[in-house]
Amino acid sequence: MPPETASDGSLDDIRAEDSNAIWRMFREYGRDKLLVFGVGGVASVLSRSMELVPAYILAVAIDSLFFDERAFDLWGLPEGWLPADPADQLLLALGILALSYVLEAVLSWVNDWCWNYFAQHFQHEVRVDTYDTMQRRGMGFFDDKQTGEVMSVLNNDVNQLESFLTNSFNQGIRIVVRVGGMGAVMLLINWRLGIIPTLVIPVLAYASYLFVTIIHPKYQDVRSAVGQLNSRLENNIGGLMVVKAYNREAFETDRVEDSSRDYLDANWNAITTRIKFFPTIQLVTSAGYVATFLIGGWWVMFGPPHPFFQGTLTAGTLVMFLSYTRRFIYPMRNFGQILNDYQYAEAAGERIVGLLDSEPAITADEDAVVLKDVDGRVEYRDVEFGYEAADESETVLRDVSFTAEPGEYVGLVGPTGAGKSTLMKLLMRMYDVDDGSIRIDGHDIRRVDPQSLRQSISYVSQEPYLFYGTVRDNIAYGLEDVDDRDIEDAAQVAGAHEFIAELPEGYDTMVGERGVKLSGGQRQRVSIARAILEDPDVLILDEATSHVDNETEAVIQNSLEDLIADRTTFAIAHRLSTVRDADEILVLDEGELVESGTHEALLELDGLYATLWRVQIGELDDLPDEFLERSSDLPSRDLD
Repeated sequence: MPPETASDGSLDDIRAEDSNAIWRMFREYGRDKLLVFGVGGVASVLSRSMELVPAYILAVAIDSLFFDERAFDLWGLPEGWLPADPADQLLLALGILALSYVLEAVLSWVNDWCWNYFAQHFQHEVRVDTYDTMQRRGMGFFDDKQTGEVMSVLNNDVNQLESFLTNSFNQGIRIVVRVGGMGAVMLLINWRLGIIPTLVIPVLAYASYLFVTIIHPKYQDVRSAVGQLNSRLENNIGGLMVVKAYNREAFETDRVEDSSRDYLDANWNAITTRIKFFPTIQLVTSAGYVATFLIGGWWVMFGPPHPFFQGTLTAGTLVMFLSYTRRFIYPMRNFGQILNDYQYAEAAGERIVGLLDSEPAITADEDAVVLKDVDGRVEYRDVEFGYEAADESETVLRDVSFTAEPGEYVGLVGPTGAGKSTLMKLLMRMYDVDDGSIRIDGHDIRRVDPQSLRQSISYVSQEPYLFYGTVRDNIAYGLEDVDDRDIEDAAQVAGAHEFIAELPEGYDTMVGERGVKLSGGQRQRVSIARAILEDPDVLILDEATSHVDNETEAVIQNSLEDLIADRTTFAIAHRLSTVRDADEILVLDEGELVESGTHEALLELDGLYATLWRVQIGELDDLPDEFLERSSDLPSRDLD
């Protein structure tokens, strides 16, 4: 199975190339629905079998009732059941004809119901499993994957599978049954004439083989182009405010045009191949029908056209052959479309299977420790880390060691790019360390079940994310049977209750997609309330007050005093007033822990922390020249 590796943002690096993706998913997701699938298949076979009846009845009527060329006889019915009166014979023939049409309609309904049930539930299970697999990937997977590309797999690719199963696969079975049934009947009645239309089959098989060989890689390119186009559209719509603010509409239109052009080129390349194949199929099948008409017509009018063709051929038999040949050959034109749909679905299925099979970077051992009653003692021992196993020059953290005792309030400060946020992401196992270890209550977190680890930790990001829904839904995110009073208490602690109460519908106000109807500070306080309601053993505040004003920050800080009193709390801060009262402040610089201590102790040390403090309080004249030179390089620094 392919691991999570770096890519250009597409999912081509996890495409499953060596397996029949549709068959693989059919085995996994269709097994528990085989009864419905089987009933639908049998109904399809029987309904197509009913198509044999009308032409056969017409042939009997022409030869026996209209021209009296042979005795009235119906295959499968004993002679004692056949009436002697021609009028009764006609009524019997009409009754059988009507019954065949009714049975065909009923069986077609059963077939359609079963196949749609199968396809819809198949699609549902594949989409849910693909989403679940996707969200369990490590964060490294999403660092180099475009959102639109992943959405393309969850929507477009899964829908393509459903379309193939509902329509093309079912139609393919019908064609096989129709070709097999009618071909067998024609060969049984007159095998010499029956050979003519059946000669079309090997020609179509060879043409189809060439088509599949050529079209498959082209459809892979189409699926990739669709994902890239979706990524571009999703990215632009999400950043529409920036586009408008910088007057970049024309620029973004050009970029969408480029992505759309790539999709157009890939799709047109596949279309030109497809439109060459379909007329070829049409010519071959038409030739089979014309040859049957020519030879059969000559045979009826003038006798056998060649010594190979022996005996007599009645007009009724010729009409039946022409009807069967039309129903036998013309639907085979659709076989090319079915192959086309199959290759399109297979290209989509390869991306789905590739995603399902990709190995998550963060895994749990079979004997992983499940955390319970966490005290909150956190230890970092010689931790080193770099994104995507970066080389030493790109390492984000180097030899970081410290211990936070249960209930301590630990501040993390340092210049942009020092590695503060990365340090906390490692604690939640969003990534795993490259070297060293992180322990919680003495357990190496790599030996701890990731879900139980994260249930013990609440994280408030510097860029709070709210889901579409109400304020209440966002505070109680993912929690069941939460009392409204607890939600309001959490909002009180976060300093959010007052502004929520003033919203048009209070806690039931819709926040819009990503919380766009709230200000940055309001979103931040709702996010803090969400973490508070979780009642974690370890709390991480990553610039949690970066979007609030000084007055609101003071409210939040006072409210947080009770919250952090009995739990281990890490607070990442550029605003040093946030961590001034921390039990210990860790100062990071270029991925290394360079200072630690209380606010007063670090000021006395007169190192980096003291310099940052002077910046905060406006004593800019006393800043070291070295610090000013380094600050000018901050925009090019690594991730925080």
